[in-house]
Amino acid sequence: MSDIDTAVDAFLDQSESALDQYEQGYTDADATIRVLESHIEDLRDHVE
Repeated sequence: MSDIDTAVDAFLDQSESALDQYEQGYTDADATIRVLESHIEDLRDHVE
């Protein structure tokens, strides 16, 4: 598995976790979006 594959897998796992927390009512929509934006930024940094 390449570094990019590993980064994408981590992104998907972390994003799914953030969405699960939102769906269970642990976080609100704004907090979930901030977390997702952070994960997107991390993935972008890793790929570049």
